[in-house]
Amino acid sequence: METEDSVIQLASWELPVFSSKAHVFQIDPATKKSWIPCSKQAVTVSFYYDKTKETHRIISVDGTKAIINSTIFPNMNFTKTSQKFGQWSDPKVNSVYGLGFPSEAELNKFAEMFKEARGSTSSLANTSRPSSGTSSPQTTGISTNTSQINGVRDSPTPQGTHTSSMKSGSSTSSNEEEREGISHKPVGNTEAQLKYENDRLKMALAQSSTNAKKWETELQTLKNNNARLTAALQESTANVEEWKKQLNAYKEESLRLRKKVQEMESSDVNTDMFNSLTQDKMALEGRIIHLESVTREREEEVALLRHTNTELTSQVKVSTSSKKNHDLV
Repeated sequence: METEDSVIQLASWELPVFSSKAHVFQIDPATKKSWIPCSKQAVTVSFYYDKTKETHRIISVDGTKAIINSTIFPNMNFTKTSQKFGQWSDPKVNSVYGLGFPSEAELNKFAEMFKEARGSTSSLANTSRPSSGTSSPQTTGISTNTSQINGVRDSPTPQGTHTSSMKSGSSTSSNEEEREGISHKPVGNTEAQLKYENDRLKMALAQSSTNAKKWETELQTLKNNNARLTAALQESTANVEEWKKQLNAYKEESLRLRKKVQEMESSDVNTDMFNSLTQDKMALEGRIIHLESVTREREEEVALLRHTNTELTSQVKVSTSSKKNHDLV
């Protein structure tokens, strides 16, 4: 089989002169009006130069299956039918290939490469053509076959030009009528391209909806955590203030007892009373030391809670902003 043999011979060829990723389609041989996808995902489509035959070929392989093996002839054209879709007719296999590219830039690069490959083939054909201008039977056969297939590959003729030619009423030759038929691409081309773009939009919308739900869940979680931390921060702040008041009261009481002990030391008083006051003073000083330690720990805890609360608040703002941008899109 031509396609399989050519793929097997690739090892003896040069490296591809150009490669691009695209979804590959082939015209329905029965209706000539709709596209049949040849690959489930984007595959590599490459231009190769065959030194033996001095021709360029477009080849694409999906796994072990060759889905494109098209030799470029001088009278072949690559037609851009939309911003990301193009097609060409191959008379050798009596079919039309279509390519869906990820971007308009990739489509333009491929079209330019096709034009260059066709141009180099045209130069070789002109060099080898006899000076008398006659064509060999083989070339004539290719040209005729191409005209028959081109009816499903070229871009539409502008409406005004087509209408004027119909209204003129002038007689045309059979070749002119055939060229008039060539100007119309398959009716199904636009539908296939629209379906292709519509499927991509549906996938993008589904992914976007999934992301939106995920963001909403994360945002609600952040808000709940922020609310809990805010409540804990307020409670800790209130406790610290209360402990500070108690600490100040203990310090004042300790100072009063210290003065009283000093007064009792300088005067003759009951020893039992003096010892009792001394013990009260020591116990109060112990409570003061403990309360100061607890207060320091709580102040550190409050500082940590404030820092965490600030970070969570920033995350909530970022998530809210992202959700608003998504809703706008």
